[in-house]
Amino acid sequence: MDRTEAAAVDGEHPAPEAPAPGRERSGRRRRWVRRTVLVLLLVLLVPPLSVLAALRINYMGDPADGTHTRNRDALWLGHAWVDGRKKDADVTALARRLQGTGIRDLYVHSGPLEHDGTLPKSVHPRARWFIAAVHEKLPGIRVQAFLGDVLATEGPDGMRLDDPDTRAAVVRSSRQILDTGYEGIHLDLEPLHSGDRDYLTLLDSLRRETRSRGALLSVASHQIDPLPALHSVAGTFTDHPKWWSQEFFGQVARRVDQIAVMSYDTAQPLESTYGGYVAQQTSLALEVTPPSTDLLMGLPFYWESNFDHWGHAETVPAAVRGVRLGLSRTDADRARFGVALYIDFAATEADWRAYKEDWVR
Repeated sequence: MDRTEAAAVDGEHPAPEAPAPGRERSGRRRRWVRRTVLVLLLVLLVPPLSVLAALRINYMGDPADGTHTRNRDALWLGHAWVDGRKKDADVTALARRLQGTGIRDLYVHSGPLEHDGTLPKSVHPRARWFIAAVHEKLPGIRVQAFLGDVLATEGPDGMRLDDPDTRAAVVRSSRQILDTGYEGIHLDLEPLHSGDRDYLTLLDSLRRETRSRGALLSVASHQIDPLPALHSVAGTFTDHPKWWSQEFFGQVARRVDQIAVMSYDTAQPLESTYGGYVAQQTSLALEVTPPSTDLLMGLPFYWESNFDHWGHAETVPAAVRGVRLGLSRTDADRARFGVALYIDFAATEADWRAYKEDWVR
């Protein structure tokens, strides 16, 4: 009978055996791994969850009375309107669609620009017809040439704004297309990094040209840093600084007649967080856009489902409510304000109905 058996017979508890050294080290290692995983999960999950919670809170409340259309809204149109695919009946249907809305400007895709800044006339052969048809059937609606290109900011191919000859060519192309009868230039160059001085130089040159003709200069803009300097952090880790600083946004807004925020493709997972994000973007943009510039917030008139754009979250009702909340909290009486609808050929009846019921009224 060993000592353990003897203790059991006498009714005593046996003395515990000492754990083997290897088993003790293994237990410590497992505890360390569990604690490390927990810390990492907290580090990774708590900030995003906090952000989502903040955006949901930002979506709460009631918009102020009167935060509806100022009749300065815009609609992005696809290339089919100027390349020969659309006919008179299509313009008639468009006029019927826009009746009773707040849309004042049409940004019709009339490019793209070549990487050297030139614009072949062959890409918009029916531009004069479309402009005349709009003026006949939609009096008071302005038609602007929507021009864009990919910039060589994140890859070897694309337009290089640091080339003075390229910038000069963009100005000549704008002059050329204004001669066609357009009432403005709507510029969309992407991906455009925050702080790009060459872009500001180009806008200064374009503004001189458009002002001399009594035409408009408008731009499509990136979103504004939702957290301070987020574009710098994103650029460091991804080479794609998605956002602009609020300061740079203001510098752009002061150089143009209209600035339309592409407030979609936000990766927000819920309608409430997307709407809260749009409310924040609206406030940030209002704070630095001069009263003399039209500020337009983009509405997603299309449906996709991917990491950048969750269709169930990025809806027109959520965007409009976010716009109204941001406007209410920041500058409810701003006159030069509107929404821009992207884009005509992907819009559904539900999109148009939400725009009319929630924004136009």
